[in-house]
This record gives sequence, C-alpha cells and structure tokens, in this order.
Amino acid sequence: MDQNHFTTDTLRKKGAHLTFEERVIIQTRLRDKQSYRSIAREIGCCVNTVRNEVKRGKVLCYNGKVERYRAADGQSTYEAHRENCGRKCDAIAKGAFLDYVQKRLQEHHWSLDACFGRALVTGEFQRGEMVCTKTLYNYVTLGLLGKIKSIDLPLRVKRKNARKRVRERKKKFGRSIDERDPSVDERQDFGHWECDLVLGSRSKDEVLLTLVERKTRCSLIRKLPNKESASVIAAFRKLKDGMFRGCFSRVFLSITTDNGSEFSSLSELEKLSHTRIYYAHPYCSSDKGTNENHNGLFRRFLPKGKKIQDYPVEHISRVECWANTLPRKILGYKTPEECFREEMLAALTA
Repeated sequence: MDQNHFTTDTLRKKGAHLTFEERVIIQTRLRDKQSYRSIAREIGCCVNTVRNEVKRGKVLCYNGKVERYRAADGQSTYEAHRENCGRKCDAIAKGAFLDYVQKRLQEHHWSLDACFGRALVTGEFQRGEMVCTKTLYNYVTLGLLGKIKSIDLPLRVKRKNARKRVRERKKKFGRSIDERDPSVDERQDFGHWECDLVLGSRSKDEVLLTLVERKTRCSLIRKLPNKESASVIAAFRKLKDGMFRGCFSRVFLSITTDNGSEFSSLSELEKLSHTRIYYAHPYCSSDKGTNENHNGLFRRFLPKGKKIQDYPVEHISRVECWANTLPRKILGYKTPEECFREEMLAALTA
C-alpha cells in the first residue's frame, strides 16, 4: 500500500525543554487560531506543555488592551527560571558548622558523620544551621571543606567488599564460636568482648592486646612484651586482679578471639572466673568484626611496619582515650565511654 503522507511525528526526547524555535512555532500557530492540541502534536510534546508555556509567555499589547503570547518573552522567562533552579550550595551560609567540622577532623580525627551527629545531639548547632553527612562528603569531593581531601578520610579510600569464607578449624583450643549463644549477636547484653593482637614490625617486637566490648564499643589496649601465650594470659590476670578486681566475671561474660597460637592458653581463664572463651572460624575475621574495625581505627596512629616498642605507654593510652571518646552513630552519637559507664553501673548494682 502506497502512503505518500506520513503522520508520524518527529521523535522528541521525553522531558526535553522547549527550544526558541519551538516557541516561535507556538506563537505562529496561535496567530493562525490553531488549538493547543494541534500545536502539541506538531511539536511532539504534551498539550499541557504548550498550555503552560503560553501562560508563562503572555504579555500585554496595545496599551494593555490585548494579551498575547510572544516567543521572545517566553524564552526570557525560561532563562530566568533556569538561573534560579537547582539546589543552592549552603557552604557560605553554614560556614560556622563547616569550621566546627574542620576543627574536629583536624584536631580530634573524628569522622564526618560523628561531627554531624554529635553536634546535633549536644545542641551545639540547630538542624537548620547544619548540612547532612552526605553533603559533607560531597563538599570534600568539591574541595569546599578547606584543606580536607578524600585521602584524609581513611575509610573512604580503604573500604572494600570481601566474601565471607568459613573454613574448617583444625586447631582445638577450646569452644567454637558455633557454641556461643546466638543472643550475643544481637548485642543486647553487656559483657561480651572480642580480642586480638596488633603487631608492629615483623622482627621481635612488642605487641598490643586489643579488647572491644560488643554492645558499648568500649575498647582496652594493653602493651605486651611479645606475642607468646604466656604474655596474653598474664595480661588478663592483671586485668582480673587490678582494674576489674571483684567484678571481672560480671564485666567479662564471654571473650571471642581467633585461633592464633598466642591465644592457645586463654581457655585457662575459665578456671579462674566464670568467663567463657570462644574461638572464631579460621580465616574469618568477620566473626569478630567489631574488634577488627577498631584495630583499623588504632592503625591511624599506629601504622603497620612501625615498631610498637617505639611508642610510649602514654601514646597508647591517648589512642585508647581517643577511640573511647569518639561519638558513634550506632550509639546515638554517644561515646563508648559514656555507654560503658552506664552499663558498668547497671551491672554492679544489679
């Protein structure tokens, strides 16, 4: 069948704005007394697009006696609206809050989310005086947060996804994590800890024993002369007879650690207290992810390859204090120290 007349309109991209040439067509067809629907069909847009454009581009002619659409006025109105569209940057209006964020980042090494959440919880700034965490990250990308760059945010350039692998545990030091009460995973009860060792250089060097309470995220760091199992059990004996004397079993309900030989004697702690020791699956750091995450925080001040013995005990204590006074989103922007103090009071008065 021959068809010399094509009724198919020229394809028009959905959502595209009207051009000046299309506005001229609207002006011309209106003078020819055509309907909005026929004009829309010719341009290839919705009839409401034409109707709204006519409303925006109407002007008074002949001393205000006649109202007509003019393409030039419609185009100028469109360009004026385009200049004012889009979200405006609040970097200048909320400069006081951005100065607060820069100070916390540079002096206290807080995360951007900790800065936002803590300022909101403590009432230092009203919500209207602040920008959200996502906007703060965007400002860092755009260079609007002073000298702070993405490389200054450790987790932004460090995080990567890894698949979880569960391998058979050949070493049998004690109870497997599979025997641990599933309620521990819910983090509702206080007193369940994870522990690990942080090493310095590969040569003979001192090491750090790190412990993190799962519910409050409160951490303890103890400097050990070596990574022998005798040094590890001695450190726990010192905690039991010193800092937590008389309440060790109530504060340490369970301890989850890995299968390293340095923790082979840790199960002996069960004979000295009511604490239960559990060993994670081999090569499965996610079994004690809270501790691994905190080790990453400690590494900001104790980089790999540096000898632990070169750091005085005072420096280690400052790192521990920093971690315990860092506001956490998961704690409602409270600090681990505040939460730990509340749980300790409740445990000792129960």
